[in-house]
Amino acid sequence: MYDPIMRVLTVLEILQARDHVSGGELAERLEVDLRTVQRYIVRLKDLSIPIESTRGVGGSYRLRPGFRLPPLMFTDEEAFAVSLGLRALRQIGLSAFAPATEGAMAKLGRVLPEVLRESIQTVEDVVAVEPGPWVVSTPADSVIRVASAIRTCRRVRFVYRTHADVGSRREIKPYAVMHTDGRWYLIGYCVARKAMRTFRLDRVTDLEVRAKTFRRPAKFDAKSYLKERMPFVQSEFEIDVWIEMPVAEAERTFAPWRVAVEEDGGGSRLRCGRDRLEHFAAMLLTIGRRIVIHKPEAMRETFRELARGALLAAEDTTT
Repeated sequence: MYDPIMRVLTVLEILQARDHVSGGELAERLEVDLRTVQRYIVRLKDLSIPIESTRGVGGSYRLRPGFRLPPLMFTDEEAFAVSLGLRALRQIGLSAFAPATEGAMAKLGRVLPEVLRESIQTVEDVVAVEPGPWVVSTPADSVIRVASAIRTCRRVRFVYRTHADVGSRREIKPYAVMHTDGRWYLIGYCVARKAMRTFRLDRVTDLEVRAKTFRRPAKFDAKSYLKERMPFVQSEFEIDVWIEMPVAEAERTFAPWRVAVEEDGGGSRLRCGRDRLEHFAAMLLTIGRRIVIHKPEAMRETFRELARGALLAAEDTTT
């Protein structure tokens, strides 16, 4: 944990990296209250650091233009955080950054004291970070270009491929990029559909950032939006089933499965989107409750296939 002196130096690092930053943001990043932030600012001013501030709601701080200090040395915690963070890029589907990761690690090694460098090397030798089987590799360039388009409020155009590898050309006003459940998602307004849409970035090809600009909603909450829409994200099949299970139990049971749950006739209505039906159908069978299928019709045949496979397995005595 940082001691007060290191927190003061962290404030200085943040101010050097930003044109201006609000007191609220500093408090959030340092996990302290606003009064403590003000004490840190006073401490820096006492050290003759030229910090300018604006008062009132949304007040902010900045370093006087042109003022710069030499780069500060990493603390032990910061060096470990950077090192392990770089190693974890593959965990979020950005293995394409591997060369850049190695380059950054080499530069980090050159500027660290020998004792700290050896400590980090020891951790790297014994700590393994491997992506889970659910992580989908995504071109790093796609994430970077879309993020740049969002920052500059420029439209993007691309070909989006479905699970069946059918492509369609889209033009989007991009609002946010978010990583969840091992995949990167682009959230934005589809010009052709005249509605909000969510796209998996690993299915985006022929990406083009256009010159045409747009106005992005100032208070768009990507996390809340995606949490609400995740069960229905651009899938081959839209599933709607009823299960004989109280809604509170269903919410706990299906929480990891990205399923919308609501109470219905003493049981629970489950709605979600899936590219393949067999995994979801098999999961429902393992729960052992009565199920009523509303859609898709193809799910009935999926259950029949699972039943035939189970019967064959039960009757097969060969070794």
